[in-house]
Amino acid sequence: MDIPGLARKYRSARRLQQIVNVFLKYGFGQVIDQAHLGRYIPFRNRLKSFGAWAPLEGLTAAQSLRKAFAELGPSFIKLAQLLSSRPDLITERYADELKKLQDEVPPFAVRDVREIIEQDLRRPLDAVFANFEETPVAAASIAQVHKAVLLDGRRVVVKVQRPNIREHIESDIHIMSFVSELLENNVPESRFFNPSGIVEEFSRTVRKELNFVEEARNCVRFHRQLGGVEGIHIPKIYGDLSTERVLVLDMIDGVRIDHIAEIDRLGINKKMLARRALDIYFRQILEFGFFHADPHPGNILIESDGTLAFIDFGIVGRVSDELKEIISGTFMSLVKRDFDNLVDYYIELGMVPDDADVESFRREFKADLSDLLEPLYGLQLQDIRFTEFIDTVTRLAIKYNLRIPPELLLIDKTLMLLENLCRQLDPEIDIIAASEPFASKLAVKHMDPSRIFSIGKRNIREFSELVRIFPGQIKRLVRKASRDDLQIKMYHVNLPEFMKDMDRASNRIAFAMIVSAIILSSAIMHAAGVVPTVFGLSFLGIITFAVAFFLGLWLLVSIIRSGRL
Repeated sequence: MDIPGLARKYRSARRLQQIVNVFLKYGFGQVIDQAHLGRYIPFRNRLKSFGAWAPLEGLTAAQSLRKAFAELGPSFIKLAQLLSSRPDLITERYADELKKLQDEVPPFAVRDVREIIEQDLRRPLDAVFANFEETPVAAASIAQVHKAVLLDGRRVVVKVQRPNIREHIESDIHIMSFVSELLENNVPESRFFNPSGIVEEFSRTVRKELNFVEEARNCVRFHRQLGGVEGIHIPKIYGDLSTERVLVLDMIDGVRIDHIAEIDRLGINKKMLARRALDIYFRQILEFGFFHADPHPGNILIESDGTLAFIDFGIVGRVSDELKEIISGTFMSLVKRDFDNLVDYYIELGMVPDDADVESFRREFKADLSDLLEPLYGLQLQDIRFTEFIDTVTRLAIKYNLRIPPELLLIDKTLMLLENLCRQLDPEIDIIAASEPFASKLAVKHMDPSRIFSIGKRNIREFSELVRIFPGQIKRLVRKASRDDLQIKMYHVNLPEFMKDMDRASNRIAFAMIVSAIILSSAIMHAAGVVPTVFGLSFLGIITFAVAFFLGLWLLVSIIRSGRL
C-alpha cells in the first residue's frame, strides 16, 4: 500500500476543503455550487443554507476575493499578485483591489530564517555574517529579505525562502488545476477569464521563483549583459553563499522608483529616468532577447546619482529571434497604420486557430482592428496608452478565440507594468516612440542579404527533405487504405464529464425507484395483514418501511452534499 501517496491525497483533500470553506465564508457559495464543489462544504452549512448562498454584506466581490486570497496564504497571495498585473483578464476593478496584497504579506519567524540558512550553508550564522538584522526589510509571498554584513565588512542582503513553501505551492497548484477544470466545464462564463491558462502561467512563473540557484544564474547573465551600460546597476551575487533557498547579493542603497517625492528630493530628472527605463527594457527585449520580467516598483531602485538598480531576478523572459522580428514588425505596422501587415504578423505568430478560415479571419479581424485603433491615431503619440492598446488587442483575441503565446503575454505584462511606472515619472512619455529605434534596427537587420540567404538555404533544405519523404508517406497511406486499415480517432469535448453526470443521475433515479417500490411493498403488506403483526401492523411491513426511510434519507443527504439540489 502506498502510504505516502494516500497521505498526500488526504492532505490535498483537507486543503481543498479549507479553500472551499474560505471562499464560502466570503460569499462565493454560488460559484462553488456551479463548480460541483459542494461535497467539500460541511454538511451542517449545506443543510442550513439548503443551496441558497447569500453574498457577504458590506464587501464588494473584489474585496471579498482579496480577503479570501489573503487568508489562504502564500500560494494564493502570489496568484493574486499575478492577477493584479492582468487587468486585461480580470478587469481594472479586481486588479486594483488585488494590488493591495503586494505589501500585505506577514514575515515568518527569525528562528526559521536562522534554521534555513544554517541548514543550507552547513555552518552557524555567526560563521558567515558579522552582523545579521533579525527584522526583515521586506516580506513577500515566497521569501523575505534581511540586511547583513559579511565577515570581511561587505554589506549584503539575504533572501530566505519561506519554510516548506515548495510543498505548499505544489499542493495548491494541483488543487488550482483541478478547480480550474471544474470551472471551465461547469461555469461557462468563467471561460472568458481562461482559468486553466491563469493556473498554467502561475505554475510556470512560481516554480522558477522557487529556485534561487536559477535566479542567481539570471542575475549573473544580466550582469554580463548590462554591467557596462551607463546608468544601470546589477548587484553582485555571492554564489558560494547561495543555495536553492538562500540568496546573498550586494546591498543597494536607493529609493523605489514609485517614491516620486524622494526622487524629487534627490534632485533627479524624472523624465530622464523614465526614458532610461524604457530604453533599457526595449534593449533587453529586442536586442538581447532576455529581459527582467517583473518591473514591480519594489524591484527597481533609484540610487542617489540617478542610476537604475534592478533587484529580484526570479521572473525573466526569453525572446527568440523570430519573435523579436515579429514584435518589431508589429510596432512598425502600428506606427505606419499598416493593418494588413499587422494581421499577417498575428497569423505568423500562430495565434489563429487551426480550424479557422484564414481569409475570412483576415477580412473580419482587419475591420475590427481598424475600427478600434483608428480613433487612437487622432491622438498625439504620447496620449496613447500602451495598456489601452493591449486591452483592445486582448478583447479582439477573446472574440476570435486566438491563442496568444505565453512569451508574448509575459512581454505585454512587463510593458504594461513598466508604462504605469514611467507615466508616474513622466506623464507625457511615449512608449511606442521609444520602441521605434530598436524596431527600426531590427527591421534593417531583417532585410540583411546574408540573413535572407541563410533563410533561403534553410527553406531549400527543408523542402528537399519533404520531397524525399513525401512519396514514402503517400505509399504507406495508400497501402493502409487498400487494406481497410485506416483509422480515424474522434473525441467529443466534455463527453466523459457528461457521461459521468448522466450515470450519476440515472443511478439516483434507479435508487429512488427502488425506495418507492419498497414503500409500496410495505403498504401492501400492511393492507394484506401479512403475519406476524405488531399492534395490528405487519412486522415485515414495518421493517421494509424502516429500510425505505433510511435509504430515502441517505439519498436526500447525498443530493444535498453534492450541491446539486
